[in-house]
Amino acid sequence: MVLLTVSTTEICARLGVSEESEVLAIALTHSSYAKEHHTTSNERLEFLGDAVVDLIVAQHLFSAYASIDEGEATIARSQVVNEAALARLARELDLGRLLRVNKGVEREGGRERDSILADAFEAVTAAVFLERGLEHTSQVVLTLMGETIAEALAHPTHADPKAQLRKWSESHGLGQPDYEVTADGPSHAVQFVAHVLIGGEVVASGQGTSRKSAEVQAALTAWNEKNQ
Repeated sequence: MVLLTVSTTEICARLGVSEESEVLAIALTHSSYAKEHHTTSNERLEFLGDAVVDLIVAQHLFSAYASIDEGEATIARSQVVNEAALARLARELDLGRLLRVNKGVEREGGRERDSILADAFEAVTAAVFLERGLEHTSQVVLTLMGETIAEALAHPTHADPKAQLRKWSESHGLGQPDYEVTADGPSHAVQFVAHVLIGGEVVASGQGTSRKSAEVQAALTAWNEKNQ
């Protein structure tokens, strides 16, 4: 059995899970600590949490903002579900203090590293999902993200992947990205596939139910790959 090694009363109260939760303990266990102590890391929970967070945000955008189209929803989601944004939420929950890491990661400031914190947030989200189900997890996540989502929709250009990718491409002397879009399928269920080209080379692809959403997905994929 994996036990938490620090006081978690406050975070457990905010998340609505028991302080004896073994799955939460795993969610707060970085791979560096797990390898040294031959225990389970949070990597599998991170995988699940990534999908859960995406689903919660997508469902909220679909249900609460009926007037926005797929492209606008994709742009809004890209602003609130990314490494920096999730790391901020992890800091709000004080996950850095609660994480179990090895001494090497500790010395290197790993508790404040965006990548580690974002992964921890996703893992903790998965733990809440497994303990309490989707409805409760949605309430927790949207309590943390609600204002950020509204802000993203109010200022969509701040998160526009196409604009971000264009700025990156031009700043590197590569000119503006080009988009090649094809459509396939019956008229009632057309799927668009977009390829984004930089410097004449295809760097990423995306698909959607509209030309705009496919281009946004392609730009978002390219932007994320360029900034890993």
